[in-house]
Amino acid sequence: MEHFLLAQSENPDWSDAIDECFSQLGTLPDESTLGFIYVTDLHAQHLGDILRKIKALTVLDDWVGTVGMAVCATRKEFIEQPAIVMLVTDIPEKDYTIFASPKHLPAQLKTDGVQVAVVHGDPRNGDLPNIIHKLPEDIGNGYLIGGLTSSDNYHYQIAGEINEGLLSGVVFNDSVSLVTGISQGCSPIGKTHTITECDSNIVVHLDNRPALDVMKEEIGEVLARDLNRIGGYIFAGFPISGSDTGDYTVRNLMGIDTNSGALAIGEYIQTGSKMMFCKRDGSTAINDLQKMVSKLKTRAKSNIKGGLYFSCLGRGQHMFGVQHKELELIADILGDVPLVGFYANGEIAGDQLYGYTGVLLLFL
Repeated sequence: MEHFLLAQSENPDWSDAIDECFSQLGTLPDESTLGFIYVTDLHAQHLGDILRKIKALTVLDDWVGTVGMAVCATRKEFIEQPAIVMLVTDIPEKDYTIFASPKHLPAQLKTDGVQVAVVHGDPRNGDLPNIIHKLPEDIGNGYLIGGLTSSDNYHYQIAGEINEGLLSGVVFNDSVSLVTGISQGCSPIGKTHTITECDSNIVVHLDNRPALDVMKEEIGEVLARDLNRIGGYIFAGFPISGSDTGDYTVRNLMGIDTNSGALAIGEYIQTGSKMMFCKRDGSTAINDLQKMVSKLKTRAKSNIKGGLYFSCLGRGQHMFGVQHKELELIADILGDVPLVGFYANGEIAGDQLYGYTGVLLLFL
């Protein structure tokens, strides 16, 4: 793989935006095969027209992507504005398989090597966590990376054609050299607890004590006196069983019952599960992102051709203080490699659905 070409446009007219992108791309190499495209919500209603025009302007039929309320490219975020970003690659056609849904994956896809799938999902599908958990096994020794579409109105994905409602994307076989990493946007506080009583998404007892009492002890006296201040700052964390890197998923606190001491969590849970409390922490997020990207650069050995980045809607300028900071941190370490992505309604890594994370894939 030699050619990874980046294009981006902020033009409010979708057709003019495509023209600008292809002007930046120039004459595509004959080896060009697979393209990634992300459009902001303000262009979403025209996504079908966008895809048709792209295919008319080039011999490329293989496109993968989705809609985001914000999209990103090297060193830049496009938030609440019209924008299109695209990355054209020359990954050999024999080394990838595009699928519109997991049911459309060929049976012979399974191999002994690790196969990475870039996936985009529809957040309105209530079965998506189960699909995400099962898909790596379905493709063999699989690993997923991607995110859920974020949109006010149009939850479209692209996997060769426009689709919605499921999980779609592209699977790379083990001939494609790449590295992936995940960066947390929250940091744990206190210790890990055992859920000893719960009902659906309601945590009643932690370590045989009222869940609210445990949380108050760990968040500190100031916040415990005014629980209205914890919204968007304190979260529930669930350690991932078997993780050798201490990974955990983060879920929102949805409600508090001060009479019973129960907590409502944005996740269905089971008695015996492990849980901790986390805080949203900008400085920790910066350090964790820099650490993750530096590790990937070391693993890549300066052979980076291009990348995809999927971040949470709660990150970006909301977490890092100013617009573009997150993408600049990545580029300061990697250099200005061609990179595109979007801000998701949930991030996917491995077989888990995360929140407040940034997940990065680098092609080598």
